[in-house]
Amino acid sequence: MPDPFPPDPRDLEAQDEVLQVMYWLRGEGLADDVAPADIARFTGASPADALVVLERLVERSLVGMVHGDAQRRFNLTPEGVREGGRRFADEFADLTKPGHGECNDPDCDCRRTGHVEDCRHRA
Repeated sequence: MPDPFPPDPRDLEAQDEVLQVMYWLRGEGLADDVAPADIARFTGASPADALVVLERLVERSLVGMVHGDAQRRFNLTPEGVREGGRRFADEFADLTKPGHGECNDPDCDCRRTGHVEDCRHRA
């Protein structure tokens, strides 16, 4: 059932940021699950605000709640991993572009000349 009160854009931005942080922490092997205080540490939000965002992500099935701990902890669902990865890639595309010698286009001029300045994929 669609949400009768869709979140405001700031909430969507916060959800994107939390997904990116969780994806990054997971990808770096730093944390498979997080507490609201962990999210607060990386986003500057309060733990209470981070909890609200995490609960919204649970409602959207992008994050699951981990049990067995006195403190509530959350992890990415498989769909959350896909969404977090996509958002992370979009956000950091300029920083994760291939560097010199990493261009995958065999017909690119940089492969012929060996100079990154000649790469047609470079922005």
